[in-house]
Amino acid sequence: MGTEPNSNNIETEYLELNAKNDWPAFYQRIRAESLKTAGSTSEALKPQNKNLNRYRDVHPYDHSRIILQRGSTDYINANLCIVEKANRKYILTQGPLPNTVSHFWLMVWEQQSKAVLMLNKLIEKKMEKCYQYWPSKIGAVSTYNDVGLSVEYVEQQDHSYYLTRHLRLKDLETEQARDIIQFHYITWPDFGVPCSPAKFLDFLKKVRKAGVLEADVGPPIIHCSAGIGRSGTFCLVDSCLILIEKYGLNSVNVEDILLELRKYRTGLIQTYEQLRFSYQAIIEGAKQLLNPSNSDEDEDSESLPNRTRDSSDLIEEAASSDEDNEPPPLPPPRSDSLKNAQQNGLDRPLPTIPQSVSDYDLNYKEKDDNSMEEKYIPSGPLPSIPVEEEDKGSSEDSLEDEDEDDDDDDRSGLVIDSASDREKDAGSVSPSELRHRRRVERKQNMEKQVRDMKRRQQVNEQWQQLKRPKTTHQD
Repeated sequence: MGTEPNSNNIETEYLELNAKNDWPAFYQRIRAESLKTAGSTSEALKPQNKNLNRYRDVHPYDHSRIILQRGSTDYINANLCIVEKANRKYILTQGPLPNTVSHFWLMVWEQQSKAVLMLNKLIEKKMEKCYQYWPSKIGAVSTYNDVGLSVEYVEQQDHSYYLTRHLRLKDLETEQARDIIQFHYITWPDFGVPCSPAKFLDFLKKVRKAGVLEADVGPPIIHCSAGIGRSGTFCLVDSCLILIEKYGLNSVNVEDILLELRKYRTGLIQTYEQLRFSYQAIIEGAKQLLNPSNSDEDEDSESLPNRTRDSSDLIEEAASSDEDNEPPPLPPPRSDSLKNAQQNGLDRPLPTIPQSVSDYDLNYKEKDDNSMEEKYIPSGPLPSIPVEEEDKGSSEDSLEDEDEDDDDDDRSGLVIDSASDREKDAGSVSPSELRHRRRVERKQNMEKQVRDMKRRQQVNEQWQQLKRPKTTHQD
């Protein structure tokens, strides 16, 4: 079935697929083959369970779904996925909804999981991909009386491209408590892949080192938004590297492992780019297994929590962030913008206003990802910059030197007041009053321009909402 390489060597297969540009066709053949073993999803389609699914086309198979033991329902959109040869078990689930957070934590408790792996952001491409299911700040406690559990946010550590949060899950009836580690990968774009396998493999090593993937503890809870794309990629790479370590590079067939995983949950790995990245990560990970000294050095350099981010971290994070974060060029004329937006599917924020133009009375507050709000920058053409403002630099500095500069402005004819007004007021108004009037008028003009920019931004946002295609799910 599918592409037949000359040998079972993964790198050879990867190179052949690259040479033929056969990744899309290869991925489609895997999808078609997996449909032959697709299971029933009758529980997910029951009327009382439909509102517990984030996406209408991602449902757990009945034979492998996680069944809750207490609470108002036994249903949760999650499956237990098993790779027997690798002795690995994973629970793959969707990003919790507001009405499924308690079910999520009940699953963690009942399955005796030690870790939650979160591979997405709360907000991506201006859409909510996951409800924040942990308390809002360190030291806070969330209580879920319907399932008899509470969650305390103990601490957080920043590792530049991922976070670790330590949470304490407590049974309210028995007073028993367990510590849960959440590994939150924050630089993996929606429907995309990390910019290189290196950071992903380092993340995988840190998760393994914590011992949360081992067979003697409960299976880890792994989720993205739908729990199939990025989550499936993680499981495929981890299980294949385990098999390579046990049986050798030439004994592992990546396609077979993916088909085995897909028997337990529908649609694992959503794009051929994710499949290609899986091969890259497996090949690179296998090389690290053969030469562990290099990876040990990398691990030492990354081991300090809350360390300062260096330039390579920032480049990695910027390159792997959502395409919404890429600043585009200035917008085209209005006559062309609607047509170009329709053709190119632009859905990006416009560039920020240069500092020299910003008014010191205006504040644009940037929201944190966890607040589920995003920063909006006014759009439209930038306001014209008075020559006197350009010469003086920032508006705050200009106020200190304005007395001297105003004399030059009068001689160059760049003052806002007309000559007739100046002659009329010369006898009755002092020079300082004239300067004050000019400052007030410049400020009023700037505020008017900003209001116009905000109005155009609202029009653009309304248009973007109208033109945005109706997708079924995004993972």
